Amino acid sequence: MQGQNQQQAYDRGTSIFSPDGRLYQVEYAREAVKRGSACLGIRTTDGVVLAAEINIRSSLMESSSVEKLHKVDTHIGVASAGHAADARQLVDKARQHAQVEQWRYDEPVGVDALTTAVCDDIQEYTQKGGTRPFGVGLLLGGIDKGEPRLFEVTPAGTTSEWRATAIGSKSDDLQATLEEQYEADLSLDGGVRVVLRALESVKDDELSANDVSVATIDTESEYYEMVNEETVAEHLRDLSTSTE
Repeated sequence: MQGQNQQQAYDRGTSIFSPDGRLYQVEYAREAVKRGSACLGIRTTDGVVLAAEINIRSSLMESSSVEKLHKVDTHIGVASAGHAADARQLVDKARQHAQVEQWRYDEPVGVDALTTAVCDDIQEYTQKGGTRPFGVGLLLGGIDKGEPRLFEVTPAGTTSEWRATAIGSKSDDLQATLEEQYEADLSLDGGVRVVLRALESVKDDELSANDVSVATIDTESEYYEMVNEETVAEHLRDLSTSTE
């Protein structure tokens, strides 16, 4: 009983380490990410693809109001899994960092530098009293000096760079499909088909264009662009044909 009371005390302390070196609130924040909608990112030879599953609670709800992909700068996008309000706050901070960098140095912010700045913001909330960790995970993708980059950011404020990865619901299954389907010479369209195939593999019913948001950042234009529903539907038809 005494041990249970001690654990509850560490649960309530957002910035207090347990005797075994754990921050329980950060671990709970990671669980919030796992309960979020699935998000995927993939780095290809000519750009980055970001995709997110769209969960609609009611047929009366406008699907366009569910925003899981965010444009941070002309050459950088973010996919978020977890609490939407927390994601909005971090995306706003990332946009501010990007604008300050542009204003101060008259050049676009680097993807690596922006990721580090966002991680610094997140990490601060794991050690300050009266706050809680952000219950959201992010995928930051963009073009850095002509090279595609893709980073994952966790609620602990840590980051890692990936060729392809997934966060959110069923991320382990999605990751397994990405590892199976990933090829080093994928084109941007090929990357879109890989993430759609991964999402389709974990969905109970048929995946439709309304169930997913997809965005690309091309190395040539260095411009973040949402993929329209018609193009997503066409890719899904191609996948359906290829598996028959």
